[in-house]
Amino acid sequence: MGRGKQQNGPTQTAAAANGGRTLTKARHQGGGTPAELGLHVWGVFAAVVALTLGTRFYKLEEPDHICWDETHFGKMGSYYINRTFFFDVHPPLGKMLIGLAGHLTGYDGAFPFEKPGDKYGDTKYVGMRSFCVSLGSTVVPLAFLTVWELTWSLPAATLAAALLLLDTGCLTLSQYILLDPIMLCFIMGAVFCQSKFDSVSNRPFSVWWWVWMCGAGCFIALAFSVKFVGLFIILWVGLKTVSDLWDLLGDLTLPLLVIFKHFLARTVCLIVLPAAIYITCFAIHFHTLYKSGSGDGFMSSAFQSTLEGNKLYQANMPEDIAYGSTITLKNYRPAGGLLHSHWHLYPEGLGAQQQQITAYTHKDDNNLWIIKRYDRNPIAEDPVQFVKNGDLVRLEHVATQRNLHTHQEPAPITKRHFQVTGYGENGTGDINDIWKVEVVGGAEKSRIKTVRSKVRFIHYMTGCALHSHSKTLPKWGWEQLEVTCNPFTRDKNNLWNIEDHINNQLPNGTFAVYQPSFLGKLLESHAVMVQGNSGLKAKEGEVTSQPWQWPLNYRVIWWGNLASLAGAMLVFLVEAVRTQRGFVDPPPLAEKKCSTLSAARWMAMGWALHYLPFYFMGRVLYFHHYFPAMLFQSMLTAIMYDYFLLVVEHKTQPRIHRRIHQWGTAFIFVIILYSFYLFHPLSYGMFGPLADNETSPMYGLKWMESWEI
Repeated sequence: MGRGKQQNGPTQTAAAANGGRTLTKARHQGGGTPAELGLHVWGVFAAVVALTLGTRFYKLEEPDHICWDETHFGKMGSYYINRTFFFDVHPPLGKMLIGLAGHLTGYDGAFPFEKPGDKYGDTKYVGMRSFCVSLGSTVVPLAFLTVWELTWSLPAATLAAALLLLDTGCLTLSQYILLDPIMLCFIMGAVFCQSKFDSVSNRPFSVWWWVWMCGAGCFIALAFSVKFVGLFIILWVGLKTVSDLWDLLGDLTLPLLVIFKHFLARTVCLIVLPAAIYITCFAIHFHTLYKSGSGDGFMSSAFQSTLEGNKLYQANMPEDIAYGSTITLKNYRPAGGLLHSHWHLYPEGLGAQQQQITAYTHKDDNNLWIIKRYDRNPIAEDPVQFVKNGDLVRLEHVATQRNLHTHQEPAPITKRHFQVTGYGENGTGDINDIWKVEVVGGAEKSRIKTVRSKVRFIHYMTGCALHSHSKTLPKWGWEQLEVTCNPFTRDKNNLWNIEDHINNQLPNGTFAVYQPSFLGKLLESHAVMVQGNSGLKAKEGEVTSQPWQWPLNYRVIWWGNLASLAGAMLVFLVEAVRTQRGFVDPPPLAEKKCSTLSAARWMAMGWALHYLPFYFMGRVLYFHHYFPAMLFQSMLTAIMYDYFLLVVEHKTQPRIHRRIHQWGTAFIFVIILYSFYLFHPLSYGMFGPLADNETSPMYGLKWMESWEI
């Protein structure tokens, strides 16, 4: 009996799901033929597409100046056109596509994109905006098709589309040169392909079964290749896949060989294929950006040696370090900065008020140091003497002529470390300027090599090691990286290498810098991106937000979604209690509820995966981070409305059901339309005083003090 029960369970579940889909479709046909229904649905879909394009492309050229993050992503598109290397915390696909769109529409990559508000003038910027808005516009019709596929309910599919079509936040985000509309397109593409794959799950290994599964694999790869937030759609597809495989494993009518084929197919389509696409994006990225640029300083010396125009490209400088050489020192960790100083002093109350020492990821003359003997300054008549492992040295900052110095004062941020300062006059200081050079893995008295030697600088008096990490100083330190002296000398962040080397007494020679392989560059790029992402902090005056504010913040649509989410959680709880207590619905209703609630649960899961992780992120967060979760929340609202209509249909008389259906649907759409009418100036532009001024046309719309209109 137990075996028989196991055998029938998954089959019954699948039948219920398929039956629910079939019966739900029949319910919404309203007695018409399938051809009539299909014509009606495609007519509504065409209207959705037309309205989406109309609302998104309207006033696309306005404003004719840089808006918000266009200053970043427009500039990065220019870098691709000019082939110059840069650093960003996101994977490259979105920026590459923006650059390609600009190139194809006549933009030459010359506009500087310096700051928001700068006029575009004659720059051909509309092509890049058009590309972003085209991809952003796909979100609305894809939501329609997805909800239709899940419910076969035209009101639900139209509601899902309307919630996104008439949302001013979603509209605005689509109209500018940003990564978000590109990523949202790929996320919705993955959700749609997954829903189509589920619909053909009863025809395994058919052509369309492969097409939709490969489509889901491609879209999750593309989403992740635009932003790391794409990881959450990978998790969503992955959880659905695990659930499907678990059901297959429980179907004892299937041979193990068939189950293995299912597992292998999903491995190829949802792991191998996405990984290949993702790696290919980076291969194109590295191939395109082959010239030295603004991002060099974030990468290791070995990585920089692959960039044309960088001093380390086919390096032509002295190989062995000698006393009197002018050098730069780069921290060896991923995204490590160059040892740096400037005339500014540490503020009062933070150790000694001596010259600041920092690490800086950009190259300038304040990164230059002279390496000297510990007991005297160099003179022109000195013979060449090479610096060796174990030597005692001093480092003099070229621009300010102050020595690298430490003492037993706490560092400004990392209090368990010692403060590092610039001290002395004209290269003359005191005994706290002396450092011992240690080469990792080097023989005693071996020479220090440019780029290739990994070096520690151990302070002679205190025994601490010169150290840098990802912590940034406040504005008094120009938000550069903190440099300290670490009592724990074996910390990996204590390692440095000589990156640039100038010495007119030594012959320049071309020496082999160990250029990284493609895999090495790929791994280093990810280490630097993760480091940069986790270290993002808000700039002064920048508008940031917290995750708890996002669902509550904007408008009627978002508040309606929030109410729907709460209602869905209540329905899930009630249905679980009813099932546990043995309540059984009539078969037709049970099958329909099973199908609808299953779709609703997966939408709720998608919302949670794209929202809750932000509570655990240490980086700065912005309002636009909520939009992927909002896609799932809007589709959940539509599906729960279909569930409401389903229950009403089976609990009331047909006449009452029709009235609730018609008037309820009309009321919801009127509210959404009126909300868009009220707030559409947020997308298309406002005139007159700010909203807190009584004479402003927007004055009455500032419903919450937290709103910045």
